[in-house]
Parts: sequence; structure tokens; C-alpha cells
Amino acid sequence: MPDLRNWYFYIVRCSDGCLYSGITLDLEERIHDHDAGSGSEYTSRRRPVTLVYSESYSTKSEARKREIQVKNWRSEKKEELIRGFPSTSSG
Repeated sequence: MPDLRNWYFYIVRCSDGCLYSGITLDLEERIHDHDAGSGSEYTSRRRPVTLVYSESYSTKSEARKREIQVKNWRSEKKEELIRGFPSTSSG
């Protein structure tokens, strides 16, 4: 039986202000993992993290393509994307 869950591309802001992005099937669990120090080596040294952006995709391939695209952006462009995200907009 095929897995019908959505994949998520996400961006977290680390305690030092830097941004980290990735993909996951379970967004809530992945953010918990980052905060627990087991999400990635990079974020384990920069806890706590705050979810600042996410997008949902039907396939891992689509989510990975978006991750690669955004990771190649300059910081300013990433910040513009984040500012447009409803839950973080200061509006």
C-alpha cells in the first residue's frame, strides 16, 4: 500500500539567528528532534530552533527539489520567503 502522507520542506531559525532547512514526513516530530539535539549535527549546536516556514508536497522528490532550490538562495531571499509565511508575518 502506498504511503499517502505529505512531505514537508521546512526552515527553522536557530538560537544564533541562522537558518536551517530540510525535508520530512512528520514536521512536528522533526522539529522536536532538532530541539532535542538529534535532528542534525548543525542544529544540535544551535538550539533551540523555531519553525519559521514550511510547505507541503505530495512526493519526496518535489520536497527535495524545493529544498535544493531554497538552499541555493541568498539569506535575504530566504528572509523574504519567511516574512510572507502567515504564522511569522509581523503584519
